[in-house]
Amino acid sequence: MWRLKIAEGGNDPYLYSTNNYIGRQIWEFDPNYGTPEERAEVEEARLQFWNNRYQVKPSSDLLWRMQFLREKNFKQTIPQVKVEDGEEITYEIATSTLRRAVHFFAALQASDGHWPAENAGPLFFLPPLVSESSLNCHAVLYLSISFLILSPLQNNRHIH
Repeated sequence: MWRLKIAEGGNDPYLYSTNNYIGRQIWEFDPNYGTPEERAEVEEARLQFWNNRYQVKPSSDLLWRMQFLREKNFKQTIPQVKVEDGEEITYEIATSTLRRAVHFFAALQASDGHWPAENAGPLFFLPPLVSESSLNCHAVLYLSISFLILSPLQNNRHIH
């Protein structure tokens, strides 16, 4: 089974790093890794990709997502909110949706702080771009956290 290793490579003579391998992604194949159920799940994802390879070209990072969510025992506890056409989007709906997204992407973040991903298409995939700039990353993190903590009335105080 394929698995992703992050920020490793110190013993490999063919890998060189000036930043202690931060952000380095290495895929390793180990046929005995994982339980039979996990290997069956990976095989199902592989077959799904193979059967749809002409309709959907990117891999959707399924192996990486499955591995990270399994390793972190991720369970989405925040319920999904459905907004119908014409329905008003309230503060509670927006906050719940943002919390759900932040909870999910925090589970996908690697141990060295980046989000591993295949970027085989246009450059509008957000997490790799945000993690490239520490200033942008801190700004987005600050805005997300302050949005989650402050109420709408408190946000108005900071604007004036």
